[in-house]
Amino acid sequence: MQDLTPDIWALLGHTQALIGIYDPSGRLVYANEAFRTTFFIEPGETPLWCDLMRRNYHAGRGVRISHPCFEDWLQSTLSRRGKVASLSAETDLLDGRWLWIVESTMPDGFMLFVGTDITRQRCSQRELRQERDIAVRFSQIDPLTSISNRRHIMDVLETVLTTDVPPSRPLGSLCILDIDLFKTVNDRFGHVTGDSVLVDVARTLRAGLRTCDALGRLGGEEFMVILPGVGAEAAQPILNRLLSLISHSCKIAQDPDYVLTCSAGATELQPGERSDTAYSRADRALYDAKRGGRNRLMLAS
Repeated sequence: MQDLTPDIWALLGHTQALIGIYDPSGRLVYANEAFRTTFFIEPGETPLWCDLMRRNYHAGRGVRISHPCFEDWLQSTLSRRGKVASLSAETDLLDGRWLWIVESTMPDGFMLFVGTDITRQRCSQRELRQERDIAVRFSQIDPLTSISNRRHIMDVLETVLTTDVPPSRPLGSLCILDIDLFKTVNDRFGHVTGDSVLVDVARTLRAGLRTCDALGRLGGEEFMVILPGVGAEAAQPILNRLLSLISHSCKIAQDPDYVLTCSAGATELQPGERSDTAYSRADRALYDAKRGGRNRLMLAS
């Protein structure tokens, strides 16, 4: 170490990277300014690695350590330290920064520690992940009603149809609901009111379902409900209750006496069947409900 020229020592001392050198016993024999500042080391101080980690841990600073028992973590890490020629990893500090650290162990047992601040890159990655998650979320959501759009609810149906359940348990039920005479609502009260009705119906349906149930807007005034694990017989009172909620809760401001109703067609899902097969059954049942006078639920035969 003494063979390094003064210029190189000066360069190491003022670089932004954290640089530290430990001797074979684990004692810090060199630390540049960035290293000393980060780990709160006084000039000329040469602590052992374990003492440095313990001191900063109890002071609530330095490396973030999530292990429930610090001493167990310390002994475990100490037993592995220096056992490989080179080790690299990222770690976060309690001051909010992230470091990419590289520890290189020489044949004589000396260890070189180099830490690079990657906080900006980590923040950029987090922002990219957040933007990606938002984009995915928006690609699944109907912008008017804030429930699943057609593509996403159909994907959910595919997932439910491929779920493994015991033969004695129902796979689930599928229901298609359609607002009765919705064109009349638009023509009589305007499209703004029509949009409000769609939002109100979606909100009412969501409030009447379990968290594990799925709800989506297929388009126009048509909605889909998926009830995982619920057979047709058990689904019937649930769906009838939803129809009742809509007729009693969804009101039109311009005409409070106007009764808004829905028709619905439902079917029990069969393991291994195609999603379009189940959809067609429910759609035919919906057609029967419309033809039977509207404001009713029909189960597929």
